[in-house]
Amino acid sequence: MDAFPFRIVGFDLDGTLLDTHGDLGAALNHALGLAGRPPVAVAQVTDLIGGGARQMLDRALALTGTVPPDDEVKALHRELIAFYRENIAVHTRLYPGGEAMLDGLAARGVQIAVVTNKLESLAVRLLDALGLSPRLATIIGGDTLGPGRAKPAPDLLHEMIRRLGGGPAAFVGDTTYDTRAAAAAGLPCVAVRFGFNDVPVETMGATAVIDHYDALIPTLERL
Repeated sequence: MDAFPFRIVGFDLDGTLLDTHGDLGAALNHALGLAGRPPVAVAQVTDLIGGGARQMLDRALALTGTVPPDDEVKALHRELIAFYRENIAVHTRLYPGGEAMLDGLAARGVQIAVVTNKLESLAVRLLDALGLSPRLATIIGGDTLGPGRAKPAPDLLHEMIRRLGGGPAAFVGDTTYDTRAAAAAGLPCVAVRFGFNDVPVETMGATAVIDHYDALIPTLERL
C-alpha cells in the first residue's frame, strides 16, 4: 500500500468536524432574548455561523433589527459565551462517518488537529465533553495567537504545522474562512458540502469537495 500523502490533517470545528448548530443556536437565542429580540429559527442559525461567536451575534442582531452600540453588543457577547460554555454539548455531535474517518486517519499515522475560530477554551471544553480530545495532536482556537490572527489569515495553520513538526499537511473546512486560510498557508483544502457553507461550496476555491466523511480519506489519497 502506498504511503498516505499527508502527515498532518487539520479540521475546522463548527460545521466541519462537529454539527454544533443546535447548541450555538440556543446560546444565540439566549442573547437575543436578553436584547428583547425575537429568536432566530434553527434553520437560519447555520447561515449566521462563521468567523466566531461575535460575528454570529452581529449578523443575528442585524437580522432582527438595528445593531446596538458596541458596548451593548460586547455585553450580549459575554452572556452568549457564558450560556454556551454551560450548555456546550447538549445537541452537538460528530457528522456522520466522522468517527470511522478519524479512526482511519489515525491508522495511517496521521496527526489530527483542530484549527477553529472558536475561542480555544470553548473548543477544548467541547472536545473534552465529547471525548474527542485524546484523538487530537493539537487544538488551536481563534484567540490562541492573539487578535487579528484567526482565519482567513494563515497564521493558525502555520502554527498547526509548527507544533506538529512540519511535513505535508491538508486542511478540511466548510467556509471561505477555511479555504482562504488554507490557500494563504499553501495547503490543499477539502470543503464539506454538509457544513455551514457561507457561499455555494463549488465557489469556495477548495481543492476538492466531499458530501460525506466516507469520502475524505480516498479524496486525500488522490491529492
